[in-house]
Amino acid sequence: MPKLTKRTIDQAEASDRTQVVWDDELRGFGLRVYPNGRKVFVVKCRVKGRQRFITIGRHGPITADQARGKAFTILAEAKNGDDPAIDTDRARKAPTVRGLGERFLTEHVAVRCKPTTQYEYKRAVDLFINPKLGTRKVTDIERRDIAELHHGLRHVPYQANRTLGVLSIMFNLAEVWGLRPDGSNPCLHVKRFPEQKRERFLSPEEYAALGRTLRDVEKNGSETQSAINAVRLLMLTGCRLGEIMTLKWDYVNLSARELRLPDSKTGAKVVHFGETVARVLEGIERIDGNPWVITGRKEGGRLTDLQHPWRRIRAQAGLDDVRLHDLRHSFASGALSLGEGLTMIGKLLGHSQVQTTARYAHLANDPVKAAAGKISDFIGAAIADQGP
Repeated sequence: MPKLTKRTIDQAEASDRTQVVWDDELRGFGLRVYPNGRKVFVVKCRVKGRQRFITIGRHGPITADQARGKAFTILAEAKNGDDPAIDTDRARKAPTVRGLGERFLTEHVAVRCKPTTQYEYKRAVDLFINPKLGTRKVTDIERRDIAELHHGLRHVPYQANRTLGVLSIMFNLAEVWGLRPDGSNPCLHVKRFPEQKRERFLSPEEYAALGRTLRDVEKNGSETQSAINAVRLLMLTGCRLGEIMTLKWDYVNLSARELRLPDSKTGAKVVHFGETVARVLEGIERIDGNPWVITGRKEGGRLTDLQHPWRRIRAQAGLDDVRLHDLRHSFASGALSLGEGLTMIGKLLGHSQVQTTARYAHLANDPVKAAAGKISDFIGAAIADQGP
């Protein structure tokens, strides 16, 4: 039994049956030679009374010295009572990241997430994760791979952070499904990019400009009535875009002044409204056979795209930087200016967590600042009056 070196391996000839050439220096380390000439490094060891044969790799891609080093590690683990075949089998049977993504979308996302979240997760997997990591084994992914992917999206920090979040969930599930060891999530300690929280609130003058524009496009017919109705309801209710776009007449109770939404981002909720919203709803035509409040062009369907009409409307109103979601922020701002507290605003907006409403806390200081300014101006004017 010679020492396995490149020379002795090259000299090992194939026969009519598979044979193993054992190394005379490291007991248990050998070279399996197949009848077709293929040569593979192997290790034979015993773990807790059970004999194990473990394949290290094919000669060529792996050198004799590299195989010897791996064999030494495997034999040391076996001597300590660990079964090295478990990790080897796990690595060999491990799916690719693409396969993990498919299972993630099918068994987790499709069952536990809302349609909008499903769309965002699938988008992250298809556009950002699979092109970079899809062909790699789940067990081979390291922190540096995740950091590199995240850094590659630095020009779009919001998307980079959302993709990192999706990857973290995927690798947590990989642990649950036994595809990786516990506590091995490679996303751990990869620092997210700072995000600039956008805050845009309409002033009374901007509300007036938007109101005039809606009346103008309604009069000249340049936009569909459904789009106009949707924008008005978003302005007046503080609802999320999806809540208005999927609103059905079955959810509307005009007499009770309520929208009873069976599902939303935070679950079922009731949206209360006043006379102004009631007039808008009463003015919307109900179409037989169509359950939607914001109807589309197709028979029985709803409007699915408000972004394009909104861009034209906001441009005409001189509000190019205002997003549809800013109408919800402005609703909260208006409530604060009228003296409503954060707890009430959280209920109006349907927030499930206090922290979400807390982003508006600084706006609550505006009325206080205004009052303080009036008082100081009054006192300042008095003390500046020198008299005759």
